[in-house]
Amino acid sequence: MPEPARGLRHVEHAMGTVFSFDIRDPVTPAVHAALHGAVAWLHHVDAVFSTYRPDSAVSRLARGETTVERCPAEVGEVLRLCAEAERRTQGWFSATAGGVLDPSGLVKGWAVERASEVLYAAGARNTCVNGGGDIRLRGEGAPGTPWRIGIADPARPGRLLTVVAGRDLAVATSGTAERGCHILDPRTGRPARGLLSATVTGPSLTWADVYATAAFAMGDLARDRIARLEGYDVMTVSPAGEAWANAGFPCIADTVRTQGA
Repeated sequence: MPEPARGLRHVEHAMGTVFSFDIRDPVTPAVHAALHGAVAWLHHVDAVFSTYRPDSAVSRLARGETTVERCPAEVGEVLRLCAEAERRTQGWFSATAGGVLDPSGLVKGWAVERASEVLYAAGARNTCVNGGGDIRLRGEGAPGTPWRIGIADPARPGRLLTVVAGRDLAVATSGTAERGCHILDPRTGRPARGLLSATVTGPSLTWADVYATAAFAMGDLARDRIARLEGYDVMTVSPAGEAWANAGFPCIADTVRTQGA
């Protein structure tokens, strides 16, 4: 019986962005089925949580037309995570920063993390799942070689700012490059403008996504507050295009100024 082919890539449009799957393992029937399941999961999340769809559970909940108990179970899970995120970030992450329920700053990273877990459970140990710049890496890009992820330069479209390398790593970026000024400062309810982007790396994409959103809202405060979180590192880009990263940030290209150890 022939060995299964090694490697599979797939691109899917969902949640207003592009998701890509890069699987570097033998593509067994279980892995194929898991990929279909992960894609279906992303579309389910979009249907439940999209703030642009008036019929989504979150939109109906925000208008007071339903209750958390009547929503899919994932809504309660996400709202509990949002409350924990607000506590962990001292209010810099908020699902109601604009005066209306919007958990988008957590949902995409959480959804990608779950999609990655679906692949892992099916035997795919070396995968990269990318949802609009929120990336979950598992295993290696090639035997003995870590994954390498380019971080776009928000001040210079089309150019890379640096390259992150890692195994079993989450990488989340929040900024203005893809959607403009869409992240709100919870203190004012207005768009945060202190940074062009904030990238956070760590073990969980759910929390890296939360911390990147909070870091963007914080502006320069992120250099101290996010860098002190155990297991997580941060890189920021100022409105002038100047990049900064704490000493633990896992970049391999020496293009960012790092904080002293």
